[in-house]
Amino acid sequence: MKQIGWIGTGIMGKSMCGHLIDAGYSVSVYTRTREKAEDLIASGAAWCDTPRAVAERSDCVFTIVGYPYDVREVILGADGVLAGARSGSIIVDMTTSEPALAEEIAAEASSRGVAALDAPVSGGDTGARNGTLAIMCGGEQAAFDRVRPLFERMGTNIALLGGPGRGQHTKMCNQILVASGVVGTVEALLYAYRAGLDAEQVIEIVGTGAASSWSINNLGPRIAKRDYDPGFIIKHFIKDMGIALAEAKRMQLALPGLAMAHEFYKAASAQGLEDLGTQGLYKVLAKLNGIES
Repeated sequence: MKQIGWIGTGIMGKSMCGHLIDAGYSVSVYTRTREKAEDLIASGAAWCDTPRAVAERSDCVFTIVGYPYDVREVILGADGVLAGARSGSIIVDMTTSEPALAEEIAAEASSRGVAALDAPVSGGDTGARNGTLAIMCGGEQAAFDRVRPLFERMGTNIALLGGPGRGQHTKMCNQILVASGVVGTVEALLYAYRAGLDAEQVIEIVGTGAASSWSINNLGPRIAKRDYDPGFIIKHFIKDMGIALAEAKRMQLALPGLAMAHEFYKAASAQGLEDLGTQGLYKVLAKLNGIES
C-alpha cells in the first residue's frame, strides 16, 4: 500500500490527498481540471491523464468527486479506475453518493479481484485541512484493515459500518441531521439579529449548552461575519438531501424535516446561491424576513 492514487481535488479532496503526500506516500493524481491539482503536483504528486492511468500505478485508489454520475464515470467508465486496477488493489470512494451505486461498484470490483470501500466523510473543509474527519465505511473487513493506516492520515473517527453501501447509508443519517441543524442555526441567528443581540456572543454561550452543535459552532461564526465561502457547497448538499429522500421513499419512510430543509436549499439554488457554502441558507431566510444579508 505504498503507491496511492487520488482522483478529485476539490475543497476537501486537495487537503486529504495532501496529508498522504506529507506522510511520504507516492501519490498519482487526476482531476478534470489539472490546474486544481498543481499544488499537489508541486508537492510531489505525479499527474496522470485518466483515472485508468492512476489505477495502473496504484495499490489503492481514492475518489472524491461531485455526483453519482461522476463516480460512475471515474470508476466504471471505459477509462475508469476499474479498467486499470490490478488484482489485489483497493478502490475507496469517499464521495457522498448512492448506496446502490456503492453496492454495484463493490460487486463489479470483486468480479475482477479488486476490493471496494464506500467511505464518505464528514467534517467539512476544516476537518479536511486538520485531518480530523469522520470517515464512515462500507465494505469488507480485510480491505478496511489494509486502508485504515491511510484513513488515519485524514480522520480521527473511523468506523466500518457493515458491507457495501453501509458507509453511504450512514452518511445519509449525517446529512439528515445537518440539514435540520443548519436551518436551526440560521433561524436562531436571525432571531438574535432582530432582537439586537451580538451574534458572536450568542454563539459563544449557546454553543456550550444543550443547543451545542457542529452547525452553530462552525457555521454560526461564518454567518456572523457574513462569510459565505464554501466549506461544503450548497449544490452538493442539495444532491445529498435528494439521495436521502429517495432512499427514504424506497424504504417507505416519511422525513418531513428533511423535505422542508431540501425546499429551502432549492430556493437558494433558484436565487443563484448554489456555489456558496451551506451557511448561505442565511441569505434565503434573511431575504424572506426583509433582513440585510
